[in-house]
Amino acid sequence: MDVARRGIAAAAVALGLVAIGVMPSAWADETDPPAAEDAGSVRVEAAAADAVSDESVRAVAAMSLRERAASVVMGHIPTTDTAALRDYMASTGIGGFILMGANIPASESALRDVTAALTIDPALPPLLAIDQEGGDVSRLPWDGFPSSLELKDAPPAAAQDAFAARAALVQRAGIGVNFGIVADETNDPGSFIYRRALGTTPDSAAERVAAAVAGEGSAAMSTLKHFPGHGAAPGDSHRGIPSTDMSKDQWAASDGVPFAAGIDADAPLLMFGHLAYTAVDAAPASLSAEWHRIAREELGFEGIAVTDDLGMLEASGDPRYGDPVANAVAALAAGNDVVLGVMFSDSRSATRIVDGIVSAVESGSLPAERLDEAAARVHEMRTSLAADGRGLMPCADCESAG
Repeated sequence: MDVARRGIAAAAVALGLVAIGVMPSAWADETDPPAAEDAGSVRVEAAAADAVSDESVRAVAAMSLRERAASVVMGHIPTTDTAALRDYMASTGIGGFILMGANIPASESALRDVTAALTIDPALPPLLAIDQEGGDVSRLPWDGFPSSLELKDAPPAAAQDAFAARAALVQRAGIGVNFGIVADETNDPGSFIYRRALGTTPDSAAERVAAAVAGEGSAAMSTLKHFPGHGAAPGDSHRGIPSTDMSKDQWAASDGVPFAAGIDADAPLLMFGHLAYTAVDAAPASLSAEWHRIAREELGFEGIAVTDDLGMLEASGDPRYGDPVANAVAALAAGNDVVLGVMFSDSRSATRIVDGIVSAVESGSLPAERLDEAAARVHEMRTSLAADGRGLMPCADCESAG
């Protein structure tokens, strides 16, 4: 059972108890909860994981085509203006938002105001995501926990502790998803990903990636990035499309090892990079059906596949990737469940992408079944976040209990 489904099952009990007015904390010192008859003759049971999944399928079937299309888009506008953010989410109807530096105010309490504004419906909160790796890529200035530069030379337990603490900060802010675990590995200090990688060998990276996923636990939905791995493909995907002719067998024995470890540790999201392993597929992995097949059929990944920022494809200068709407449709067709856009986007970009997805389904160039599959996975994670209470903002001045 994956992390998201475990969270749904566990939290369903808690939500049910709150709904009937029984406080779970009253059981803190008891081995077993009181019998049903002692709790007002009401029995609350967690839904089976399959039932939760089936419910998401039914919910998506009841959506309009436009609602389904909007639900798989993760957008961004650079502001902390809560009114503007709320209007953006309400007017676009999109299923996710990534918080970048321009969305982070000076204090944690002010950030909770931002995430509250982004949450139109607490019963179905959006996928709010952040790149909180620590160190070089850190959106939260109050995150002083060890980064990969220290963790790559420390025992795996240190990575688990650091990411447990980091996830707590993300959760306290009302953010459900952390794009924070770099599963790329390299021993080349000249590589742009070196400072951000958790290991310098496949095995050392794998140990720390798995530990980081365990550390984040249910506090934040962990994301492994940038599949299938930047280490073997020289160059920065923010400015081009790095490529390598490494064979698939070589990849599986090297750069693929940390990703396999993170998937085995139940990371619920996998971010596909804009990099090409040409012996496997000439296309960037983010647009490659073959790399999505490998992740799901060979590595056993069952969670949400998300693109790296699709604006990076435009930034590559390759004319094949100059149309952001076409890139989003191609990414969905390849197997991604969430399409993410930051670079070159504005307040109207998400709507244009939603329009493009709708048109692609209507024309038959994007199978409706592929969109439905993606929308159901996203819906399931959103309901999981609601069950965990992520749609409910924490107290204004939360303090640690211990």
